[in-house]
Amino acid sequence: MPDSPSAAHILAEKIDRDGPISLSEYMGIANAAYYAAKDPIGEDGDFVTAPEISQMFGELIGIWLSDLWMRKGRPGHIHYVELGPGRGTLAADALRTMLKFECKPQIHFVETSPVLKEKQAALHSGAAWHKSIDSLPDDGPLIIVANEFFDALPVEQFVSTADGWLRQMVDRERNKFIAVPGTQVIEKQMSRSSAGLPTGTILESSPASVQILGELSHRIAQQGGAILIIDYGYDQPGTGSTLQAVKNHLPISPFDSPGTSDLTAHVDFHNLANIAKTRLLSVHGPVEQGQWLKALGIDQRAGKLAENSPGKAEDIRAAHRRLTHVDEMGRLFRVMAATSMDWPEPEGFVYGES
Repeated sequence: MPDSPSAAHILAEKIDRDGPISLSEYMGIANAAYYAAKDPIGEDGDFVTAPEISQMFGELIGIWLSDLWMRKGRPGHIHYVELGPGRGTLAADALRTMLKFECKPQIHFVETSPVLKEKQAALHSGAAWHKSIDSLPDDGPLIIVANEFFDALPVEQFVSTADGWLRQMVDRERNKFIAVPGTQVIEKQMSRSSAGLPTGTILESSPASVQILGELSHRIAQQGGAILIIDYGYDQPGTGSTLQAVKNHLPISPFDSPGTSDLTAHVDFHNLANIAKTRLLSVHGPVEQGQWLKALGIDQRAGKLAENSPGKAEDIRAAHRRLTHVDEMGRLFRVMAATSMDWPEPEGFVYGES
């Protein structure tokens, strides 16, 4: 059976046939191929996520979810949903911790990668898998975790030119992919706040994020529950491109070898918060990841782990620093939660209530 065409081949053929494509289409095709082909996580992959750094991360999420569940009155039929669960490590640590509080939700993973699904199945044989959020259950509260999920969703970019706002497109030049402004002026799609920005300004948006969070927020408003979003991003609207690519733990151009690197963009938490509020959810945060983890007790947990395993104390301290320090993941990564109106106030957001 012949090998499937690479993402670069698919993109080149499409551009040669139809002309330049939108940045969001380019990113969508590239990332779909990337995640379908390999396990990109870990020292041997392209990047490392917080659950792989330390068990403390998933354990504290498990405590956070359990606390919310207990204060709600311990509803008996509840669903744990994770969006893009990686290797299943976060879920393993969180669910193990939740079991100590007698919280035993049904497990649901939203995953499109066959490679990662196989690794998740090795840890969670009783889980149900979904290719999209459309098939998630509607018969009970949803407690949803999205760690480094929204950053991988496609983004659109718009460029201010002398002729008006143009959509950023991707074309080919001498067998290389390049970003170019489109030809159609799209003033009607831009907000009033974008008026008067200097030529060359780039505005970024993620329609896919808006759609997914909108649908999930509607579900939570109807069924009860909460969503916890942890990602790198910004709290207030800004300008400029945040599109980036990582391969073998090093930054490369987003237009080099699509489908073989991890394409991401910073998450607009301000926009996500507004989406959740329009669906009548209570929004908490965003706050810095380091502050949130400290509020949940990561300092004490790290101390206990080091005491129990003195031979690993240095590694535990290094992991603690990486997750919480402002020069590591502590400040760049943000944490935001949205809960249905009849659910209790979640812990950890005393630093940045909306």
